Amino acid sequence: MENQLIVFLKSFEQFRNEDAALIVAATENRVYHEGDYLFKAEKICQELFFVCKGVLRIMVINEQGNEVTHFFLKKNQFCCILNSFNNKVVAHESIQAACDVEVLAISRKNLDHLYTQIPYLKELITQITHQGLLDKIALRNSYLGHDSTARYKLFLSQQALVASQVQLGDIASYLGITPQSLSRIRKNIR
Repeated sequence: MENQLIVFLKSFEQFRNEDAALIVAATENRVYHEGDYLFKAEKICQELFFVCKGVLRIMVINEQGNEVTHFFLKKNQFCCILNSFNNKVVAHESIQAACDVEVLAISRKNLDHLYTQIPYLKELITQITHQGLLDKIALRNSYLGHDSTARYKLFLSQQALVASQVQLGDIASYLGITPQSLSRIRKNIR
């Protein structure tokens, strides 16, 4: 079976078998269980993850000590703390498995090496990650101006796969509502 990352990248660009083999060799298959951290805040993000199965969440701990979910990333999406990864600065966000996940991980060092071996890869990865960031922001912005019930209904329609795989507490923090409010909303819309 062909590597899932290669299949995904081939949907944008054709790869020679040699280039695909280099990419596969530079990645590491990993499995994480719900709640495991792939990356913890207050360090520099040194890895780029490609989600093969499951859902990741980018989250922070707010001033009150509560976890706040900024984004969910699902199958066939790249995930990293982009500013930290690209600019080598300390990140305030963490990456956590929102459910059991399988990812392909590539270190900054391996990715830089691939960029020298496969020159067109850097532009391709940059385009994909930047478009992914724009898509995540547009999705988050689509919830603005809606009440809690409308945000939850919109979430179910836009991110049904995520809704079926992650904890309600993570969904509540993503939507900016309390778990108790989400529980009431869910009862009322059934």
